[in-house]
Amino acid sequence: MAQFNTYSDISSFVNTVFEDAMFVARDNNLMAQLVTVYNDRQGMAVRKNSEYGTATISAIAETDDLTSQAFTPSLLSTLTPAEVGAQYFMTDQRLESDIFGVRSDAANELGFAMAQKIEKDLLGNFTSLTGGTIGTAGSAMTWSYFYAMLTALRAQNGPAPYAFVCRPEQWHYLGKAVAPGATVTNSPAIQDSIVGRFYVGSVSGVDIYVSSNIAKDASDDAYCAMFNPQAIALDIRRAPRLEPERDASRRGWELNLSAVYAHGVWRPKFGVKGIFDAALPTS
Repeated sequence: MAQFNTYSDISSFVNTVFEDAMFVARDNNLMAQLVTVYNDRQGMAVRKNSEYGTATISAIAETDDLTSQAFTPSLLSTLTPAEVGAQYFMTDQRLESDIFGVRSDAANELGFAMAQKIEKDLLGNFTSLTGGTIGTAGSAMTWSYFYAMLTALRAQNGPAPYAFVCRPEQWHYLGKAVAPGATVTNSPAIQDSIVGRFYVGSVSGVDIYVSSNIAKDASDDAYCAMFNPQAIALDIRRAPRLEPERDASRRGWELNLSAVYAHGVWRPKFGVKGIFDAALPTS
C-alpha cells in the first residue's frame, strides 16, 4: 500500500501563524464635542448652577408706586465628580514571550475603554432631559417625530445650535423614508443627499449624529435626543492618566488607567428626548 505524505504527518511540528490580534469593534465617540465641557477645576468638589426667576411686568397707573420683586437664583443642576479606572497586570513571562506588542495593545485598549465609558455616561443623560418627551416605546422614528422634537425644543426657548443623536436603527427609519422607492413630495434634495451618503449632516439647522453607544432596553427601545450644547455637561477634573508600576514580588507590570470627571444634565429644558423602536431592521 502506498504511503501518502500529508500535512497531518507533520502538523505537530509546524508553528501556528498568527495575524495581529484585533481590538473589539467600537463606535466612534462624539458626545464630548456636542456638550458643554469644563476643565478648569481639580478635586472632588461638586459643581452647581442656578437660575434666576423672571420679572412680572404689570400695567401701572400714573401715581402707582412700583413694588420690588424677588430676584434670587434657585439651584438648577449639580455635577458630582467620581473616579473611574481599570488595570491590566502582565507578568514578565507574558511580556517576554508574547508575539504581539501586548504592552502597547493593552494601553490602547484601556484608552478605548475609558473613552467609551465617558461616551456612554454622557448618552445616558438623555433620559433626564426635561424639554419634552416625543414618541412612545415601540414606535418607529419618523420625520414627523423629528420635527416634533425640534418644535418642542424651540417652544421651550432652547437656543440654537441643535444636535440630534439617535441609534443606527432609528436613523434607518428616517433614511428609508426618503430612500429610493419612497414617495417624496417636498424635498427631493434630501432624497438625493441620502442616496449619495445614507446620512444627512444637517436638516433644518439640526446636526444629525448616529451612535450605537446609546443603550437599548429589554424591548429593543432606546432614547434619542435633540439638544443645545448647554443641556448636558462634562466636567473633567483629571484627564485619563496611564501609569505603569513595577510589582517585583509578582514579577510583572501593572498598567493603571484612571480619571476623575462628572457628567449630567446642565440646562435640562434645553433638550428634548424621544423614545422609539431600536430593533435591528429586517427590511
